[in-house]
Amino acid sequence: MKNFLASILVIILFLGCSENKKPRIAIAGLAIESSTFSPAKTLESDFKARLGDDVFSYYPFLQKDSINRQRAEWIPTIRGHALPGGIVTREAYESLVTQTLKRLKEHLPYDGLFFDIHGAMSVEGLDDPEGDFIKRVRKVVGYKTLISTSMDLHGNVSHVLTQESDLITCYRMAPHEDAIESKRRAVTNLLDRIESGKGKPLYKSRIEVPILLPGEKTSTRIEPGKSLYAKVNPETKKDGVIDASIWMGYPWADEPRNHGVVVVYGDNKEEVKNSSEYLAQSFWNVKNEFEFVAPVGNLKESVDLALESKTKPFIISDMGDNPTAGGAGDVTWTLEKLLNRKEFKDKTGPSLIYASIPGPNLVNNAKDLDVGDYVEGYVGAEVDSRFSPPILLKGIIRSIKKGDINAKTEIVVQNGSINVIVTQKRKPYHYIKDFTDLNLNPSESDIVVVKIGYLVPELYNINKGWIMALTPGGVDQDLYRLDYKRIKRPMFPIDEFKKEPDLQAVFVPTSN
Repeated sequence: MKNFLASILVIILFLGCSENKKPRIAIAGLAIESSTFSPAKTLESDFKARLGDDVFSYYPFLQKDSINRQRAEWIPTIRGHALPGGIVTREAYESLVTQTLKRLKEHLPYDGLFFDIHGAMSVEGLDDPEGDFIKRVRKVVGYKTLISTSMDLHGNVSHVLTQESDLITCYRMAPHEDAIESKRRAVTNLLDRIESGKGKPLYKSRIEVPILLPGEKTSTRIEPGKSLYAKVNPETKKDGVIDASIWMGYPWADEPRNHGVVVVYGDNKEEVKNSSEYLAQSFWNVKNEFEFVAPVGNLKESVDLALESKTKPFIISDMGDNPTAGGAGDVTWTLEKLLNRKEFKDKTGPSLIYASIPGPNLVNNAKDLDVGDYVEGYVGAEVDSRFSPPILLKGIIRSIKKGDINAKTEIVVQNGSINVIVTQKRKPYHYIKDFTDLNLNPSESDIVVVKIGYLVPELYNINKGWIMALTPGGVDQDLYRLDYKRIKRPMFPIDEFKKEPDLQAVFVPTSN
């Protein structure tokens, strides 16, 4: 009898331990927006990949003491994130994917995988890199592993990516102030489905919406984007719906997958159907209401308006070469026009900060110089010289900073009343600290010109006037000037529609 009771106790303890066993969840992903209309190429080194435990540093909700960190045994592999740029070389893609798969193989098996991507990666010779990537991941981890995918709303969601992802979600704000929140949602949904034993959702609906718009027209700060995205969360509260998302798509890649998409999934077929069709139709209904988030004009109009402003700073977005959307970031067209304006020829003229232009030649020429010294050297157009050649920039060094993770070395060169930020490597300027670290005060400058589209919150909050300049580059905002050959047609706003598109729910099979 004693032995029998002991045996029962052992069984109970075993079952208890089994019930408390944490799920094993891997983390992997590659993220970049890459323009096929830019001559730039993105290399492996551009991804600045986090490896192993360093991956955790990217996620505040997965720090050591966080609840989500305690809910699972996490196995981080590679999380690579590159500044937006040109098409990714096939060599870089294959190397990063191969490394990811190798690390995944080393720690099998997994209950789940958090697949953290952007969704707008273009790769030489591939139409759907993220779809290819997840299929190769599946071959390693198998189909018992639940995969939860997190994306940017400017990503592209192919049928393959939808099917191979058991759970999928994207941001609901542009600018992306909810990026971390969205990634946390992807992780929370994954943990909930594993812990509850419910596993894969029974139904996934994907609806293609034939709309392709630049992000600068789809900001959720203004209508109709604000109200459109406000409709998403209520749909997720319906019984039998897990999550819902609207993707705007990425307009600067000429691929069949580039267009708007709605995805809804859950365990109630009717609710999933109704929610997906409601969101898709809502998207289509407001297509004609999308406008640029700020006034737009050509460069001359933009500068004239800035000079007339009685308040400062007046900010001009140099949109066509925006490196945060996929531009090369080294087009000199705008800078050349500014340097030739008579208003800025004298140092007593209106103060203007130009951020920024890569100029490794000038940086090299300045390596033995100090603040206050004269410097000259060529800047820009090493990658994208289609619109303007390199500029021989001459002026006085106002500040030098070394060691930036992106720019490497930054030098402020004053020419007339213009302070040009010259970088060793391209860098977007989003934060006040980016400027103050260089002894520049954007709040006190008459004019600030940034290679960006819509303003990120810190710049938006200081602007006393703002216009988006329709300048040339790899992410030209005038989509009619882009030579699309491979996107699906008809596509709004490029084409006219003779009949309404089919926006009925299309159920995607469960991954298997």
